Amino acid sequence: MSELVATIEDVEFGAELPAFSPDTSVDNIKRFGRHVGWGGPRFTDHEAARREGFPGALVPGVMSQGFLGAMIHRWAPESEIVAIDTVFRAPVFADKPHSIAGVVTDIDEDAGTVEIDITIANEARETRVFGTATVRLPTR
Repeated sequence: MSELVATIEDVEFGAELPAFSPDTSVDNIKRFGRHVGWGGPRFTDHEAARREGFPGALVPGVMSQGFLGAMIHRWAPESEIVAIDTVFRAPVFADKPHSIAGVVTDIDEDAGTVEIDITIANEARETRVFGTATVRLPTR
């Protein structure tokens, strides 16, 4: 695991960002929904989600992307996320443990950017969401 970084010069190829387990609770999803001005039973009610054919309530995709962004900013607080490109391979379920992880796969010191492979995995270590983030960092 890498330390926090302040500048592009602090970044090492292959560095793993500090992983964390996000709060996927229905209560947190409800709070998120209130702040962004929406919500729906498939995200906030396990029984309603089951009636729609899911095994339980889902974490909204945009909230999953927010977790990925949070991991990046925990690692590099002064960074600017230029882009996050994600593939939603399978649902992220509410009230279930998940892990957010990232690894630096490219450094462009001239542009001041790094590429980070990002993932969300469930307790069985199945990748639910994966993708790439482009992040701009300050220079010295």
